[in-house]
Amino acid sequence: MPDPISWGLVWPYYLAALVFGYLLGSIPFGLVITRLAGQGDIRKIGSGNIGTTNVLRTGKKHLAALTLLGDALKGTVAVLVAARFGGPDAAVIAGVGAFLGHLFPVWLRFRGGKGVATYLGILLGLFWPAALVFAAIWITVAAISRYSSLSALVATLATPFLLYFAFDRVQYAQVMALLTLLLWVMHRQNIQRLLAGSEGRIGQKG
Repeated sequence: MPDPISWGLVWPYYLAALVFGYLLGSIPFGLVITRLAGQGDIRKIGSGNIGTTNVLRTGKKHLAALTLLGDALKGTVAVLVAARFGGPDAAVIAGVGAFLGHLFPVWLRFRGGKGVATYLGILLGLFWPAALVFAAIWITVAAISRYSSLSALVATLATPFLLYFAFDRVQYAQVMALLTLLLWVMHRQNIQRLLAGSEGRIGQKG
């Protein structure tokens, strides 16, 4: 990070990166895609969430895949564009902005998704080898448990430790630890249902 003297020169760029990331992250792809496909308001079915898992409850796997892609890429694009014009610190800030935008989109009265796909997209933009490990963990847990939420919780919990100990990426480990904490807070009801044995499984409608 810059010293106090140079901070006065660079903070506008960091603010711009945060706002850019937030606005990009605020795009509710799940809602837009399902409406364009004639599926109505995705918030009125299943969990009411705008993310991939709830879109999958429409029975339209291609819509869920498009939602996953859109929600992930907005995180990746935010990081890569900010890195190109503002450097690595701006990239991290833009990533945080994108995550906050997905969780609390201004267009939907600050009621957004839970952040898993955007988390992955940010990780992909910051350090793609860790994103591959994240995906491998998610797929493994999902194949065994059939719980999307559990897969996300395990993969995000492992990510900061992998970045710190396996890849020696201290700054990335710190920022992803923050995003992991936020993601777990957003999944608090899922955690309660997992403990109660009432959590919905992947592909389950309703």
